[in-house]
Amino acid sequence: MTTAVASEHGEARLPPLLDELRWRGLLNDHTPGLPARLAVDPAITGYNGFDPSGPSLHVGHLIPIFGLLHLQRHGGLPVALVGGATGMIGDPSGRSSERSLLDEETLARNVAAVRGQLERFLDFEGSRGARLVNNLDWLGSVGMLAFLRDVGKHFTIPYMLAKDSVQLRLAGGLSYTEFSYMLLQAADFLHLYRHHGVELQMGGADQWGNITAGLELIRRVEGGGAGEDLAHGISYPLLTGSRGEKFGKTEHASVWLDPTMTTPYEFYQFWVNAGDAEVGSYLRLFTLLDRETIDGLEAEQAARPETRAAQHALALDITARTHGEATAHRVVRLSEAVFGGRLAGLDPDMLRFAIDQLPTTSLDRQQLATGVPAAHFAVASGAAPSLSQARRLIAQGGFYVDDVRVTDPDFAVAGSGERPIVVRAGRRDYRLVRASEPPH
Repeated sequence: MTTAVASEHGEARLPPLLDELRWRGLLNDHTPGLPARLAVDPAITGYNGFDPSGPSLHVGHLIPIFGLLHLQRHGGLPVALVGGATGMIGDPSGRSSERSLLDEETLARNVAAVRGQLERFLDFEGSRGARLVNNLDWLGSVGMLAFLRDVGKHFTIPYMLAKDSVQLRLAGGLSYTEFSYMLLQAADFLHLYRHHGVELQMGGADQWGNITAGLELIRRVEGGGAGEDLAHGISYPLLTGSRGEKFGKTEHASVWLDPTMTTPYEFYQFWVNAGDAEVGSYLRLFTLLDRETIDGLEAEQAARPETRAAQHALALDITARTHGEATAHRVVRLSEAVFGGRLAGLDPDMLRFAIDQLPTTSLDRQQLATGVPAAHFAVASGAAPSLSQARRLIAQGGFYVDDVRVTDPDFAVAGSGERPIVVRAGRRDYRLVRASEPPH
């Protein structure tokens, strides 16, 4: 559906916003009339919705966040909609089961957290500053009869059933609550169009059906001349990891933007560990680095992949944007100490930072002074989940204490308690063990 605009010389080109989104890999689709609308005036107001069902956004949300960021950089006004109302229902798009419903108090806390995280990326100051809106403010007071009269009558059941988000869930069961989500999102678009001048909705490819439902509602309710597009839509591609898993999911959990849920060190490591095949696209998607800089990093990566220059540039840039420059540079120092075998020699200030960032366990000071068998120490530190797996880890040569490989499961691991003991399992799993005083 991608449509170009003819330049003065006849060649096809896109308006700057769409051109940048396309180059960066952020453009999956757009409505046909959008290039012409942006060519007339790039100062369009557009929105993206964020589900506040959790206390933090995660790295999967960075795609829509950067979409709004580019919109603002190209003269548009970004609106971030948090679904205080729709979060009580849940969007079936991209899901195989119905999400748990949340109460208003929990949702209010989550909405406040989302605002703080978005402020790291979007400029909320001034007349063209980003806006945060909560659809609970207008949907919360709408009665059922009014909703059916003003919104529901404009959609047929066949129209709604044809949407991919509905089709994918029908066989496994789709509640009426979730089935109605499409209409609520359409009502959001109509409200924002009327009261905030929003002409553009942006969302993931799995949201395209909901986006076009909003366009249909605006067309039916607001009218417009023949061939006139009152509103527009953009969809982003759905991003997956190197093994086809949902982007932002590690082996155990999601990678969150909240530093209390994913430490800045863990956040940095997620990006540093990007594969060579993905790092170029990640630099385009998740930084504002220009083409020349990214091309240079990719060339360096190809010439000397062992330096992982592209991964380090990516990790530093996105960590600084998410957690601040000072924290990002401290994380880099910590990472260099961890993987350079210098963690045990950190100065007191950096050691305190390391204790905050790395998984840390406390053991009784007297136990540490006496010595703990290595296999038991591996379990106590969290490096292994059981004694049998700890012995296997040690037998395979994958267990280190203060950067020294331990090969005997009965070796007594001891420490003075003055400094934490550095534990490593395999190549990348680092953790600390501190001494604690026995209870009185």
